[in-house]
Amino acid sequence: MLRVAVVTRYFPSSGEPAQGRSLYETLRVLGRTAEVRVFYPNAAYPGFLQPRSRSYDKLDPAFRPPDVSVSYFNYSALPLISRPLNGWMAARTLLAHVRAFAPDLVFGCFLYPEGYAALKIGRSLGVPVAVMSIGSDLNRIGDALSARHTRTVLREADSIVTVCEDLRKSAVAKGAPAAKTRAILNGCDLEAFRPGDRSQARKRLGIDPSCEAVVYVGRMDLKKGLHELVEAVAALHPSRPRLHGYLVGRGPDRGAIEDAIRANEAGEFLHLVPGCAFEEVAAWMTAADVVTLPSYMEGCPNVILEALACGRPVVATKVGGIPELVREGCGSLVPPRDPGLLAQALASVLDRLWDPVKISALASRSWKAPAAELMEVFEALIAKPQEDSHAR
Repeated sequence: MLRVAVVTRYFPSSGEPAQGRSLYETLRVLGRTAEVRVFYPNAAYPGFLQPRSRSYDKLDPAFRPPDVSVSYFNYSALPLISRPLNGWMAARTLLAHVRAFAPDLVFGCFLYPEGYAALKIGRSLGVPVAVMSIGSDLNRIGDALSARHTRTVLREADSIVTVCEDLRKSAVAKGAPAAKTRAILNGCDLEAFRPGDRSQARKRLGIDPSCEAVVYVGRMDLKKGLHELVEAVAALHPSRPRLHGYLVGRGPDRGAIEDAIRANEAGEFLHLVPGCAFEEVAAWMTAADVVTLPSYMEGCPNVILEALACGRPVVATKVGGIPELVREGCGSLVPPRDPGLLAQALASVLDRLWDPVKISALASRSWKAPAAELMEVFEALIAKPQEDSHAR
């Protein structure tokens, strides 16, 4: 059985149990045909320098999400200052543990620092290295040295996987050999996300059964286009008094979004809902008339896959892999940062009758699909003789 060492922090942890769910679900399926072990390198900051975006001081090493073997390892770091060294530090921390696992292949998810660490570890062990980009690791690289390390990973990894075709093209533009790249879209849990009864879902969530419900589920982050969403719903409400917007999630910009709601005098029909458990997400999708994601940039957002699997139309922006997901007959796409066009698209979708079963049939993709495609990448690497320069 193929032994795969996965180097990533894009994975659930005690501090961020919802982090990296797409990779987790893929690895759960992959683990049925391969021996998979995740090595999670955690940048451990001094307590007084904890970034605002972090909600925890340290990770619980005993935390274990079901069905995937994972170990958590701390390495010392400083916010921003040590970032150009974090890939090297992560590799140094993990190398002995990965060597003891004796993998046939090392897989790094998130290009820097984890992909860089995976590359260093794989070369030390003389085994092939595959890396995956999820979006932000190509779209928001940061400092110049980290960008240089990212380009090194793209050039030197044996295979580069991206979660959409748009990112694959971006990887090639940044130096990845095209022949070594492959786009693999995410999947979704089709048992949890499927067409359901809207009235029952609304009763469960306490939503007015007669309202027009626009639902956003995700991180409270202004880069998700939430200021524009507030403006769009506020602009529509005078002509659509039954319209209500529900913004479900938690994140660093919650205060700024509350300010936008107050500024637009929208508090009676725009509702900020605390982040919910994964099991509740399907209920919100089912309760919606339309699900929206007006982001400035994206990779392959699972919230869209989940909404479509539930048979709900989507209004989203033409960024990243979103146009690869929202096909004709599944919703509407608009440019980012334009609340006027967003409002028009929401109104158009709300005015149309949609067939949930048809939408779901067009868009459903289970986690078996990305797991099988990723296994094809791994098996091809194992079958291909590695260059002598890769050996220890």
